[in-house]
Amino acid sequence: MSIATAPVSLPKILPAVVFSRGTAWLCSLAFSLLFLLAPALWNGFPIVFHDTGGYIDRIIQMNLGYGRSFFYGLFLWLTSLGWWSFWGPAIIQALAAVWLIRLVLRCHGLSSGPVTTAAFAAVLSIVTGISWYAAQLLPDILVPLTVLGLWLLGFRLQDLSRAERLLLAVIALLGMLSHMSCLALGMGLVIVAVLAKLAGTRWRLHLPVHLLPPLATVMTAVILMPLVHFMLVGKVGYTPGGPVFIFARLVQDGIAQKYLAEHCPIEGVKLCDLQHRLPKTADEFLWGDSAFKEIGDWDGAKAELSSLVRECFKTYPREVIWSSLVLTAQQMVLVGTGDGLDEHHFHARGVFASLSPSVAEQYQAARQQQEQVTQALFDGLNKVHIPVALLSMLGLVLVIYWGLMKRQVDIAGLAAFVLLSLLGNAFICGALSNPHDRYQSRLVWVATFVVMMAALRWRHLGNEKNRR
Repeated sequence: MSIATAPVSLPKILPAVVFSRGTAWLCSLAFSLLFLLAPALWNGFPIVFHDTGGYIDRIIQMNLGYGRSFFYGLFLWLTSLGWWSFWGPAIIQALAAVWLIRLVLRCHGLSSGPVTTAAFAAVLSIVTGISWYAAQLLPDILVPLTVLGLWLLGFRLQDLSRAERLLLAVIALLGMLSHMSCLALGMGLVIVAVLAKLAGTRWRLHLPVHLLPPLATVMTAVILMPLVHFMLVGKVGYTPGGPVFIFARLVQDGIAQKYLAEHCPIEGVKLCDLQHRLPKTADEFLWGDSAFKEIGDWDGAKAELSSLVRECFKTYPREVIWSSLVLTAQQMVLVGTGDGLDEHHFHARGVFASLSPSVAEQYQAARQQQEQVTQALFDGLNKVHIPVALLSMLGLVLVIYWGLMKRQVDIAGLAAFVLLSLLGNAFICGALSNPHDRYQSRLVWVATFVVMMAALRWRHLGNEKNRR
């Protein structure tokens, strides 16, 4: 039959084209990204926080900044194509979130097709704060992605291809290199994996544990951070600032004031003469016009504050432990979306103004810089986000119990892993720094995700039972 006379039936061909698997996934991805990037799309520019400018500065100045990772700055530079467009990092963060949502569903034997993946991304974007972190120029979204990545590497390795294992390790590695709190959390989760292996052996839980992949990923971060710092900026070490943040927390608890009042004068301690200038909160101490500035700020005060932290810990161990428990508990329930996003961000404004005219113009024209991102907006969102977050954390306990009773050990294990991640994150951020909604809100959506997964598994089990 010649081409000219070949019959063509468009009505039969078009459905096959439109609903092909590749097209379905493209539609799913576009739909998911629409929800995960919704805050940035509405804003007209990716969401910015106080710290964003500090990460950009690390690359511009080629130095280490206190609490501002050189590696996340490098990520921003690479994915923005040298500060050309900041949509690049936001899109890549959102893509990583969608991919991990789909991968976790698949590795647990749940429906993970285009429709289910898009539905999960959409629902999570509506009822949790995930979209405000995926669309934000900050490493916060990498914390939950690191938790999920380490879970898959440690507990679902057999379900992953080599390429998936490598990409998961890269995402987890970026997360741990991008923030010291994430590195500390990763170390803690390796310990959790070790304990899970011991518990599985003792109680025959039938939960396969692979220690080497998560351990290797964490150890790579531990080794790589100081090595790359030395190669690129000439300094060996980790992202600086830890002791200063801890001392600020001791100021907020009143422990630092108590130590100075009982032990001053102390040779070489400038704060003895400035006790009256110590504020009531950690944020005021670090960022306000406090005695911290007078004793040398970040560079000049490090040695003195490190020494005072050690002495406070040795002198008042009970007070430190008790306050740590209280702060951890406080951090666990601080889960509101929008922490600090409605503020002016003076430093970030200055940094973006120094970039190319086109980027500066786009940044300045965004709703956030026009003061249209308000607390009232987040008050409305948090009428949903906060109760969902709190109920999801409670739901994790129920999922663990249900999973063990119904022999759904994989779901129970994931719920326990996420619950311990939330507790660890609350301790690291709340007790070692000071509690903020942002620290827990960035991670708590994973609890909602796991509860949704458990509901899907419960439905599947019910359908199987009805078919018998």
